[in-house]
Amino acid sequence: MTDPTPDAARAELDRLLPELMEPMGRGVDAPLPPERFQELALRVFRLQYAGNPVYGAFCRRRGRTPVEVDRWEDVPAVPTTAFKHVDLVVGDPDSVERTFRTSGTSRGRTARGRHRVPRLALYRASLLSNLEAHLVPDARGLPLVSLIPHPDDAPESSLSTMIGVLARELCGETTWALAPDGSPDPGAVQRAVEAQAGKGGGMVLVATAFALVHLLDALEKKGRRLALPEGSRILETGGFKGRSRVVSRDELYEAVEESMGVPRHRIVNEYGMTELLSQMYEPVLREPLPARRRHHAPPWLKVRALDPVSLEPVPEGEAGVLAFYDLANAGSVSAILTEDVGSISRDGLHLRGRSEGAEPRGCSLALEDLLDAREEGA
Repeated sequence: MTDPTPDAARAELDRLLPELMEPMGRGVDAPLPPERFQELALRVFRLQYAGNPVYGAFCRRRGRTPVEVDRWEDVPAVPTTAFKHVDLVVGDPDSVERTFRTSGTSRGRTARGRHRVPRLALYRASLLSNLEAHLVPDARGLPLVSLIPHPDDAPESSLSTMIGVLARELCGETTWALAPDGSPDPGAVQRAVEAQAGKGGGMVLVATAFALVHLLDALEKKGRRLALPEGSRILETGGFKGRSRVVSRDELYEAVEESMGVPRHRIVNEYGMTELLSQMYEPVLREPLPARRRHHAPPWLKVRALDPVSLEPVPEGEAGVLAFYDLANAGSVSAILTEDVGSISRDGLHLRGRSEGAEPRGCSLALEDLLDAREEGA
């Protein structure tokens, strides 16, 4: 592809979709050979380079065009903050199926990032088998209680869209247990739990960490203990970023176990972000009591830990800023550089939190290059 029209770029994306969705449909346990990932990643890079002029100009400023790049690791990554400033999308940014927006609360910033998604089918394919494998590997059709807003009420939330797919395709009767002001409705949760009592099989509760804290506070205030049936599991999606109150994960999980009867080894933590259409999960329901909590990436998502200044890979086990290559991001930009810190080992990703202080130097320089590319009128 050379300087395609927006329509031509989008048509090329549509031709590539079946090949991208095929490994996602086979599931997280089906291997994706390295050479096949490499082939797909480089085809996606060529598409994004040609179909998004600003990203193409950014790559040229970095000396990384499809001619020079023959490994997915060398594809120029854009920082997550770029989504606040630039439309990173293949084809016409005003012709997409959905625009997801970030909360905009990180480090006091009020701007909201926007991830324009040309084809929701790719998002659905990336999340469905991953969710099934990590949250309901043993049973489809369990009742679901969601402390995440219904997708109709939060159409710009990628998380709400994800939970909508979970409710529609993997779970049974769903209770959207939120009050009109968006806070957890403990009465609705209680009724859903009571309706399931004695039926066996358990249920699924999904919530941000912040919503779980609010639910626990409400239960404590009323002197209640909400005993979820045996076999239940909780999907906890993080979410303290930008909040005035933060509770450690150990403290939160201990409180959940005490007040709701769900042991911590049945609480699945999700690591994800609006800028990535794939997620990582802790495999706590897939293996016997792992000694250390860590996250697994599906075969179509690669993660690396990089030096925050040079952006070169750090040795295995050392902490660095996290960078991803996500085939599910084919319609936008697949190489993403975050401000999250973690280490990579053979058993997965070990999160270490957010980078402290100023934006990591490598992220800052990448954003400067991207904004300069935009100003060039590319």
